[in-house]
Amino acid sequence: MIETPPLVDQYCHGVLRTELGLGTFEAQLIHSAGPPAAGTTFFDTQTGFAVRRWCPPLLGLEPHAAPARYLARRRELGPDESARRLLCGSGVGAYLVDTGAAGDLTTPKELALAADAEAFETVRLELLAEQAADTSGTVAAFLANLAEAVHHAAAGAAAFACATVPGRADGTAFDPDPPGPGEVRGAAGRWLDGRPRGGAVRDPVLLRHLLWSAVTSGLPLQLHTGTQDPAALTGFVRATAGRGTRLVLLGGYPYHRHAARLAEAFPHVYADAGAGLARTGARAAAVLAELLELAPFGKLVFSSGGGRLPELHAVGALVFREALGRVLGGWAAEGSCSWRDAERVAAMVAAGNARRVYRLDRP
Repeated sequence: MIETPPLVDQYCHGVLRTELGLGTFEAQLIHSAGPPAAGTTFFDTQTGFAVRRWCPPLLGLEPHAAPARYLARRRELGPDESARRLLCGSGVGAYLVDTGAAGDLTTPKELALAADAEAFETVRLELLAEQAADTSGTVAAFLANLAEAVHHAAAGAAAFACATVPGRADGTAFDPDPPGPGEVRGAAGRWLDGRPRGGAVRDPVLLRHLLWSAVTSGLPLQLHTGTQDPAALTGFVRATAGRGTRLVLLGGYPYHRHAARLAEAFPHVYADAGAGLARTGARAAAVLAELLELAPFGKLVFSSGGGRLPELHAVGALVFREALGRVLGGWAAEGSCSWRDAERVAAMVAAGNARRVYRLDRP
């Protein structure tokens, strides 16, 4: 049995404060552009099976309880008590919470209170730009307000996150260098003129400007790769080497080996070893083993990627912990490493690496 310290969930969102019906709950389980296949539900997925395996016992039910029974128990307890039980049962000791997601979600402080854990804020770069645009009448004011917002956030946050990386949607690489002042002013003017109030940042020049603003801040920068190939970020990774900024690659499944390879090749790059595991459920140990084949053990960090449903936070953590124990315990049992080394590596990946990358233990 491999023991681990309380996990550091280095990327997640808050949870919904409201109660959900069966259909609404089911729709949160996976990212889908439409309904499930006729005659099925989104519980018929690896994520759905994982929720039914791990979450019912935390609410006082047998594993694999039927979805309707599980939701009925959830309503009996209420959203607050259900969230408290699920989060406290996940074994997470600290959360890094991206506050840029839409919806009536708990704040980092509220998540920490519900989970009896620490919580730190991760600031979404696109949201800073959108907020600066809403309060600026000119291009000059927008750029000045944005620079001030980045500086202020860097003083109080644990990390920056960017969800819309230029060139990511089609898997292609993007210009990795910082844009010039004239480029930035032109792009800002075009975006401000054509943007509806609250419109999201999509301009590739502005996105590059945001990325490089974060690089110069000194905070770690989390890059969402989604389901695209992280190799498209290689130029940016190479351009930021030696600048003191740590890059954390989020997502990437089924290209997780490519993220691990970048973490192996570049000292300032770290790979996320958690968010894809809940999606793979029963195959999570195999996916984690593939990450551990390439990435140095000190370059992997855990995240649940959970948001909206506390079940996703809990499943992400519990699936990860079991997969980590299965992989490292198997290595130790077959003599590939000692049990002491297996537990040391487990502690690194579960919490120690993230605490070092994000400097969570600084006074």
